[in-house]
Amino acid sequence: MSDLSTTLIHHPYTPPEGFAAPQPGVFKASTVLFPSVAAMRSFEWKDKTAYTYGLHGTPTTYMLEERLCTLEGGLQCLLLPSGLAAIANVALSLLRTGDEVLMPDNAYGPSKTLAEGELKGWGITHHFYDPMNPLDLAAKIGPQTRLVWLEAAGSVTLEFPDLCEQVRVCKAHGVLTALDNTWGAGLAFAPFDLVPGASPALGVDISVHALTKYPSGGGDVLMGSVITRDVALHMKLKLTHMRLGFGVGANDVEAVLRSLPSMALRYRAHDKAARELARWCQTRAELVQVLHPALPDSPGHGYWRDLCQPGPGSAAGLFSVIFHPRYSQNQIDAFCDALKLFKVGYSWGGPMSLVVPYALASMRSVWPSHLKQGTLVRFSVGLEALADLRADLTQAMHALLI
Repeated sequence: MSDLSTTLIHHPYTPPEGFAAPQPGVFKASTVLFPSVAAMRSFEWKDKTAYTYGLHGTPTTYMLEERLCTLEGGLQCLLLPSGLAAIANVALSLLRTGDEVLMPDNAYGPSKTLAEGELKGWGITHHFYDPMNPLDLAAKIGPQTRLVWLEAAGSVTLEFPDLCEQVRVCKAHGVLTALDNTWGAGLAFAPFDLVPGASPALGVDISVHALTKYPSGGGDVLMGSVITRDVALHMKLKLTHMRLGFGVGANDVEAVLRSLPSMALRYRAHDKAARELARWCQTRAELVQVLHPALPDSPGHGYWRDLCQPGPGSAAGLFSVIFHPRYSQNQIDAFCDALKLFKVGYSWGGPMSLVVPYALASMRSVWPSHLKQGTLVRFSVGLEALADLRADLTQAMHALLI
């Protein structure tokens, strides 16, 4: 090779094997090279025995998938560009025209929007069930029901359902279950082994996780995962994943891999601070209700206690409050704007505390009987000092009086 550009592209040097470091290497590739045509024709990506194209996996993505399986107790994992993409992958793989999907009335808002938009447009019907009443779920499962979504705890209002009974109901009807496990994160409880030692195991069929939250931990990565234990179910989901061309960037995978070792420590810290602030909020006359699964009077507390164990590291870093009805929406907005450490922003699981006011009546088919009337505000507790966060809430309460 006489031309320098050709030599640089086809340079013969290969670094020696045996390099080891705390963080795994990052492989970036769309094209994957084969040693021969025969190898190209024989290599199989579906079982992770080889590499064929960047979308189908690299050593970097395979490593994250395997570690996430260990985290949640699954056997197979798919990576997607966001938590919502993971939800969509499940829906598009398992539902067809004429099918029905059931969702808890406190489901993640964009998941509801997907059902009300694209799925409805494709002739897939949906209905909402009362997440706190397994009998309502059982009554709504019909001959066309193909999938039931579960959430523990519920989005925004953080009710904790009788997850074990919900799974039993679905199994009795032969319906697949998919759990949005972003809140539990694989740490609060084991989604595929809800009752330790049970034989056969009692668990969900699919666990969906927004890695954007606690696995990333920095508020700077968008990614989702779909984890299963059943090989045939995983392959069905995987082929949909392939046909839709879902892929994730190697640098984003690297960021999650780097954060995973500290995830349990961060989750415990978020949990501890959120519990302290939630208990403090219970003393405030401005509030009529505080929603946090670890509080004895929070909806579903008993189910949380039985499933998650009451110790630290089993309740995430979220809690919501309902302000007294005497306060107007403008006053609630002023409270949120007055906060200095709690920034107004969606998502959670990062180092910075966040706050969002919600128009709950527009998000539920009916106002839940277990919730007091008033305006709801959700807090995501970050990693700031607890005393500073409490002081921030205290000073912002004065905005309600203006």
